[in-house]
Amino acid sequence: MLTTCRYCNNIHDSNFECEKKPKAEYKKKYTYIDRFRSSRAWRKKSEEIKKRDKYLCVYSLSKGIIETHNLEVHHIIPIKEDWSKRLDDNNLITLTRLIHEQAEDGTISREELLNLISPRHDEDLKKKN
Repeated sequence: MLTTCRYCNNIHDSNFECEKKPKAEYKKKYTYIDRFRSSRAWRKKSEEIKKRDKYLCVYSLSKGIIETHNLEVHHIIPIKEDWSKRLDDNNLITLTRLIHEQAEDGTISREELLNLISPRHDEDLKKKN
């Protein structure tokens, strides 16, 4: 049976699926990672890391640029890969939103970010002793 398509106004067989039909968008499930990101523990740790990094983007600072706006705390090893490192100071670094996106998509390597944290952590240990 032929019918008029409500998406393109052409005539198709009633079983035909028009390419102009919008794809269904499924609501993202609220995961344990999402719950963690809204937890008090994460908000507190995030603020501690920003304070440790003096409210500066550590990556930009390593390139000689001082960035203090749009700061976020990045998990170098993602939570979904290693849940136990979600609050580990040696896995967290302060970055600008743009640098954070580059770190997430792999443009900036994990090794490079880990190397930026290691020397700072060693200095903090010396200060405590």
